[in-house]
Amino acid sequence: MGQLMKAAVWYGARDVRVRDVPSGAPGPGEVAVTVAYCGICGSDLHEYADGPHAIPVGAPHPESGRAAPLTLGHEFSGTVTEVGPGVTGLAPGDRVAVEPHYRCGECARCLAGEYNLCAHFGFAGLMGDGGLAERAVLPSYMLHRLPDGVTLKQAAVFEPAAVALHGVRRSGLRDGETVAVVGLGPIGLLVVQLAVRYGAGRVIACDPSPSRRILAERLGADETVDAGELPEGVADVAFEAVGMERTLRDCLAGTRRGGRVVLLGLGGTFSIDAFALVNDEQTIIGSVGYRDCHPELIRLVAEEGMDFSAIVTSVVPLEDVVRDGFETLMNTMEEIKVLVRP
Repeated sequence: MGQLMKAAVWYGARDVRVRDVPSGAPGPGEVAVTVAYCGICGSDLHEYADGPHAIPVGAPHPESGRAAPLTLGHEFSGTVTEVGPGVTGLAPGDRVAVEPHYRCGECARCLAGEYNLCAHFGFAGLMGDGGLAERAVLPSYMLHRLPDGVTLKQAAVFEPAAVALHGVRRSGLRDGETVAVVGLGPIGLLVVQLAVRYGAGRVIACDPSPSRRILAERLGADETVDAGELPEGVADVAFEAVGMERTLRDCLAGTRRGGRVVLLGLGGTFSIDAFALVNDEQTIIGSVGYRDCHPELIRLVAEEGMDFSAIVTSVVPLEDVVRDGFETLMNTMEEIKVLVRP
């Protein structure tokens, strides 16, 4: 069996167990990483609460070759401990951020550079073993070396920051435009921070939590409002970061005629007023994952001094991940981003 390590393994809804699992060696093109920090994502909470949603059960994922039970966690950073055959540009001791997108490199979208739309779309930590463990073995293409000025704690937040940056890029944000952000979870707060950096003239942040509205102001929001109070037609572009029909309607109502709404929240089937959408010539833009974002995020931290880890509210040990991570995040609005330190 080889060496064992601790990992948080998903077996089913409300069934995540911290247990000993084999710590494999990296194969060709793979790298072993000792995990420093791993964030708990809203996707992880969905899987814990009532999954499976993305986790493969039965048939394995085509890129990872894995199916449940598997190790959760796709927002992580760490230190390279071992490299497999054929890996270049990485060596033991390198500190890295993980970009956990699987990609085949051969489908039409991969060949077009749009690897986040790969035919075998997936993430380590959801469709394969991830970072809620002492160690992870990953394809080398997922790893980004960190310069000295970037901490492993900061790097653990690059994954949600990449989601936010990709959404801002998808929005076509232009200098001076008014931005509305509806939903101030980790993604919404990071959108606030990045929209300010990329030229928004005014940022309005909307959420029912007073503490989250205060943090949004610290991150650069010009104005904050309670849920459902976004002024009508005020925004050039709105970001829906909740995943609910009600908040999508708030975004559409809060966006001017000819404006754009970017969907970042994970929702289900919604009903909207298509007649109004056509008459107001609004655009709804989907945004999934990210591509080519991590180098820019590393640069923003290393060269411009940005710090995306301001959204981190707690750091907990791996053995307490269910009680102090999953359960706490599901039962309070006071926690925003919980990092796990294996």
